[in-house]
Amino acid sequence: MPSQEPIAGLPKPLISALRRLLRPLVRLLIAKGVGLAALMELLKEAYVDVALNEFPVDGKKQTDSRVSLLTGVHRKDVKRLRERPTEKMSAPRSIGLGAQIVSHWVGSKDTTDKKGQPLPLSRKAESRGAPTFDSLVAKVSTDVRPRALLDEWLRREIVHLDDDGRVVLNELAFVPEKGFEDKAFYFGRNIHDHLAAVAHNLLEEGHPKLERGVHYTGLTEESAAALAEAAERTGMKALLEVNRLALQLKEKDAGRATSTRRVNFGLYFFDGAANFNNLRPDSDAPGEHVSDKESDS
Repeated sequence: MPSQEPIAGLPKPLISALRRLLRPLVRLLIAKGVGLAALMELLKEAYVDVALNEFPVDGKKQTDSRVSLLTGVHRKDVKRLRERPTEKMSAPRSIGLGAQIVSHWVGSKDTTDKKGQPLPLSRKAESRGAPTFDSLVAKVSTDVRPRALLDEWLRREIVHLDDDGRVVLNELAFVPEKGFEDKAFYFGRNIHDHLAAVAHNLLEEGHPKLERGVHYTGLTEESAAALAEAAERTGMKALLEVNRLALQLKEKDAGRATSTRRVNFGLYFFDGAANFNNLRPDSDAPGEHVSDKESDS
């Protein structure tokens, strides 16, 4: 009996891209004990949700039959999934609060030096109006005790105390080094936004969104390490600059009825074997690849 090919007829470039991007996801799922059945349930849920919310018919009710036709999900599953309460993704409190405090710390003129680097902050004001760690925390939230947050950040090595007892930020961005919950949140948010930008560009839905990369092959491990260091150094400069501008604009936009947009600007760096993902070694020819269009990656 001939095997059925469910992806026959789909654009080959899209199939190739999907095969490639699914591999690291499947590697993560297998490592965490998530089998195909669990992933299929999540995929069905995503198909139904997207069909309901992003593919409506003007003036007509979105029926189970139409959703089933659009998605290939069985009508009984569509009905079951429509009746299931939607679970919204929310940031762990430690991330939401921590990220806001660090953003203010590295983005405000009061808490950075002339080079834009975050200043060490005393617990108590050394002079009237001088910024302190406690006042920085209070500016973002009055629901948390600064001492409790400081103890937690010291434990997680986000900050340290200098010889004068001032609080010093160890990282220029809130990057969780410990805690699977924190990392999983950023994984879901950042990869979603990256994929959403790519999908927007592939579907040609208006002006292309920024999505660019620099990729080389034929490098030694030492050269890859040098590029990783350079990418982090120069990338952090870009993140700090965008963060400072975003903080200013957010304060200016506060309270406006039109303040309904959110943004996410990120960086990533990857190095691995030249023929990773079981691709042909020549699938990325050696040399410089800097996209000249926002829709490139």
